[in-house]
Amino acid sequence: MIVIAGAIFGAIFGALTARRRKGNRADMLQYGAVYAILFSLLGLILTIAIEKLVL
Repeated sequence: MIVIAGAIFGAIFGALTARRRKGNRADMLQYGAVYAILFSLLGLILTIAIEKLVL
């Protein structure tokens, strides 16, 4: 669940970042994809760390 939430949050945050920097639709899609991948990877690392600490 953390990975999915990270991907959604990253996509929204990336698109808003591109919009704030006056980007067009392609820029918003690219920033959204990059941030979604980044936050998904961070969520995966966090999930693995939680699993290792709890079990």
